[in-house]
Amino acid sequence: MLASPPVGRFAPSPSGPLHFGSLVAALASYLQVKSSQGLWLVRMEDIDEPRCQPGAADTILRTLEQFGLLWDGPVWYQSQRKARYQAIFEQLQQQGLLYGCDCPRKSITAMGGLYNGYCRHRQLSNSPSQPLAWRLHCPAVATEFTDLVLGKQQLDPVFCEEDYVIKRRDGLFAYQLVVVVDDMDQGVTEVMRGADLLTMTTRQQQLFALLGATAPRYGHIPLASSSPGQKLSKQNHAPALDACQAVPLLLQALQYLGQPTPAELQSASVAELIAFAVSNWHLELVPKQTEILLN
Repeated sequence: MLASPPVGRFAPSPSGPLHFGSLVAALASYLQVKSSQGLWLVRMEDIDEPRCQPGAADTILRTLEQFGLLWDGPVWYQSQRKARYQAIFEQLQQQGLLYGCDCPRKSITAMGGLYNGYCRHRQLSNSPSQPLAWRLHCPAVATEFTDLVLGKQQLDPVFCEEDYVIKRRDGLFAYQLVVVVDDMDQGVTEVMRGADLLTMTTRQQQLFALLGATAPRYGHIPLASSSPGQKLSKQNHAPALDACQAVPLLLQALQYLGQPTPAELQSASVAELIAFAVSNWHLELVPKQTEILLN
């Protein structure tokens, strides 16, 4: 029996245009699966609709095309999958794994920044006048995993034990739930993403197990930062990618990811550059660090 091809994904939030940090993440995930003849999917993380900008999703897709990063299959939009998330929410609820929580942010801050399970046995009921956040009580979350880029990782046990929110007080489903359900439903086998999400990994692996699914393999790449601890982001007004500079920006992203490129590629087309990068991708050369400062 032939093995199934690997499946990767890029899942931007349409809260603004792509920037250089987005390009690095997209390129790493694309090259990782395409170098093994796999499938690369694009998914819009637009579940937090108030944060999304009109037209941003279409701009992101056009930018990916301009940079030669062409996806397989239809684009998924989380905003169109709320019924699926609700079904999983109810499944976890029936398993007795969820409970309502009315703790305000200031109370959690007083707990030291990590929620201590205060509402676990209070048996609160949701109501229009008192909407609750819903937390997953999931004991025995692992404190270590092996990262595709960084190797063995040890996480804070207190963080791993926290009962985290999967449905917010405003009724929106939380990232932790929707990303696992989407990856499960799309058959994602490999996730390459920024190191800022590294600590979420074992929580997500455990949620996959609760849902009877196999978690992807995870690799975390260095964050592109303008200063220590200040990653490029839409919130920090990182400049949008300029399609007229696609080749220089792709070369810069490849250099950032530790991939050597011959000088003659500076005059290559976008398609030629991407083809070279796929054929010469070496995961082991990606820098084993969580942040790289841009000049």
